Amino acid sequence: MISTKGRYALRVLLDLAAHPNEGPVPLKDIAERQALSKKYLEIIVKDLVKNKLIKGTSGKGGGYLLTRAPQDYSVGEIIELMEGSLSAVACLAPDAEACPRAGQCKTLPLWREYDELVHNFFYGKKLTDLL
Repeated sequence: MISTKGRYALRVLLDLAAHPNEGPVPLKDIAERQALSKKYLEIIVKDLVKNKLIKGTSGKGGGYLLTRAPQDYSVGEIIELMEGSLSAVACLAPDAEACPRAGQCKTLPLWREYDELVHNFFYGKKLTDLL
């Protein structure tokens, strides 16, 4: 399940993409437009800035900006940044150790196919597709 952290991060980035010519967008404006807690968004934007998906400026006229064009952000990268791996089972996570049962596991092809569908779905969607 995708948590509020992942969903709200997506909403923050969409809000910034929808206001490209306003300069840095104050977090309070995003919080008001999205009807979200500014306090909770502070936690989310910290992760987005740390991972260079957005940049922040402080002081008068400060706020947040996208670091790339909206079409260069995939929904998958945003969700995985906030949520971690989208893998359905632990043995297919990017950092998983080799499973000793992989050669005889009858369900592994099912999980691989499912993971591929999920990955392709989310990574195939761009912010511009949602605007």
